[in-house]
Amino acid sequence: MRNRQRILDNLERLYRDELDRAAPTEGSDDGRLDFEFQRDQLYLEVLLDLRDLFGGSPEAEQSTSSLLEKAQKLRDLTRLR
Repeated sequence: MRNRQRILDNLERLYRDELDRAAPTEGSDDGRLDFEFQRDQLYLEVLLDLRDLFGGSPEAEQSTSSLLEKAQKLRDLTRLR
């Protein structure tokens, strides 16, 4: 399984490549690229949190053992504060 940092680094590399490719063109929309990058990064972080919660990652294994505890952690994760 790929670790969190590797996935986020790949996303950032793709973003930088696209930004470099769009730089020479006139009227490039850097604001759109920034928004899309931040949106995609947020989506990935949520998915990685869910993967860690349900996937049995070493961080999640230490305190989460029952299905009820996992459901509570998911509820806490999704609760708007």
